[in-house]
Amino acid sequence: MKFKNKIKIKVNGKKIISQDNETIGKLVKRLKLPINKVAIELNKKILDKNRLNKIKINKNDKIEIVHFIGGG
Repeated sequence: MKFKNKIKIKVNGKKIISQDNETIGKLVKRLKLPINKVAIELNKKILDKNRLNKIKINKNDKIEIVHFIGGG
């Protein structure tokens, strides 16, 4: 995927390229993550899943995505 205005961010400690003005919601879709089974932290703040399409990614943001795993 090519980006016009690309920026570098960190997702789970790995540097990736994102498009300037991409939202967290679009990033989650691009990474093919199941939104109902993850928790997302942006710069050490837990995000409200209802606002993911309104929160824009900025240069050097640090995003942590944690998957929930069921068991018993």
